Amino acid sequence: MNSLPKRKSYRLPGFDYSSNGAYFITICTKDRKQSLSYVTVGTSIARPYELHLSKTGEAVKNAIMEIPSHYSGVYVDNYVIMPNHIHLMIRIEKESGRPMVVPTISRIIQQMKGIVTKRVGEPVWQEKSYDHIIRDDYDYMVHMQYIDENPAKWLLGEDEYFN
Repeated sequence: MNSLPKRKSYRLPGFDYSSNGAYFITICTKDRKQSLSYVTVGTSIARPYELHLSKTGEAVKNAIMEIPSHYSGVYVDNYVIMPNHIHLMIRIEKESGRPMVVPTISRIIQQMKGIVTKRVGEPVWQEKSYDHIIRDDYDYMVHMQYIDENPAKWLLGEDEYFN
């Protein structure tokens, strides 16, 4: 009997993805289609680039901004909507002293992706997303800077998702 190949998991085995901490998430569009935004050269040194969202990109922005309203103790610290992918910094802070059900990062991302797909009316995302568990303050700052600088890297053709 032929069995289907198993998909490689990018998750850290045994890690509780609902535990307190920050998570850097990357989600690509289906077939890496450039449907979310476009990046142009900015008007000054203070604004070296400008990011213009499409209607789909606006739906993504709205869904991202709604994440904290869906889940108590879940915050979006930063994000960027690139032409064919997004980066998010999500932070989970469970309140101590009382039990609180906090969803996993996978659940948060799946719901956000589903909301966008429903609002747009067609599939937007590739199936998998990629996460990085933030290990310390330095790691947090490096990834926050990556999010902030990503559009400029796109303009230079240095973004790893540029196609």
